[in-house]
Amino acid sequence: MTVSVTQRWRRRRDSYRPAGEPIVTRQYEVAPIADDNTTKAFVEQHHYSGSYPAARFRFGLYHRSELVGVAVFSHPCSDKVLTSVFPVPPREAAELGRFVLLDQVPANGETWFLARAFELLRQDLVGVVSFSDPIPRTTARGRVVFPGHLGTIYQAHNAAYLGRGTARTLRLLPDGRVFSARAAQKIRKVERGWRYSAQMLIEAGAPPLAGDPSAWLRTWLPRLTRTIRHPGNHRYAWPLDRALRGRLPVAQAYPKRQPELLDLLRAAA
Repeated sequence: MTVSVTQRWRRRRDSYRPAGEPIVTRQYEVAPIADDNTTKAFVEQHHYSGSYPAARFRFGLYHRSELVGVAVFSHPCSDKVLTSVFPVPPREAAELGRFVLLDQVPANGETWFLARAFELLRQDLVGVVSFSDPIPRTTARGRVVFPGHLGTIYQAHNAAYLGRGTARTLRLLPDGRVFSARAAQKIRKVERGWRYSAQMLIEAGAPPLAGDPSAWLRTWLPRLTRTIRHPGNHRYAWPLDRALRGRLPVAQAYPKRQPELLDLLRAAA
C-alpha cells in the first residue's frame, strides 16, 4: 500500500512525516524495557488513548540513548482474541497493544523498529495480533484528537489482514478518550484498577465515588460521556513461527481509505 505520509505522536497530538524518509539505523537501538513504570509513563503521555494495557513484553526505540518509541505486547481481555487466530495456547501469542513513536523518528522507523522487536520476541512467542482503529475521535467541542488509522504500518510490514473485529458502542469522555466497558466493570465490582477508572470520570466532572459504585456510575456515566457506534477495528496478524504460516484464517484484501466519519462524531458531540 502506497502512502505519502506516516503518523507520529507527541503528548497525544498527531503529526506526520513524509513516507520514504530513511532512518539512519546506526543511530538507533531497540532493546527490552525492564521497568514497566517507564513504559507506562511514555505511553500515557504520548499515545492518543492515554491508557496502558496489561503488558507482557516491552521494547524501546532509542536514539542516542533517548527513548523515542515504545512497543508494548500485551494480553487481551479475552484469550479468544489470540486463539481464534493462532492454533496454540494463548500464552504463546500476544497482542501489539501499544505502538507509539515520537515525531522526531523518520518515516520508515516504524517497520525497522517492529522488525527488531519481532526478532526479540521469537524466543517467547509464535504469533502477534494487532488492531487498527479507523474511526476518528473528537473532544466534546469538536476538536479532532485522533484521526483514525487503517493499519498502514501493519500492511507495510506484511501482516495478514483478517477483517473487522466486533462492532460495539463506545463511550467518549469530553476529551475524546474512550471510557471502556471494562473500566466501568472494574468500578461496579471494585476490582483492581477501579480507582484509576473512577479518576477518569472524576477528572471529567464527577464527584469522588462514595456509596454504591453502580449507582454512582448510573448517575455520572450518561452525564459525562457521549456514545458512538463503532463498526469494529481492523484485525492484523503476524506468524513469528514459520510452521504456522498457512494455518491462520484466510487473509483478506487490505482495507483502503474510507470516508471520514468526523461529521457523524461532531453531530454526536
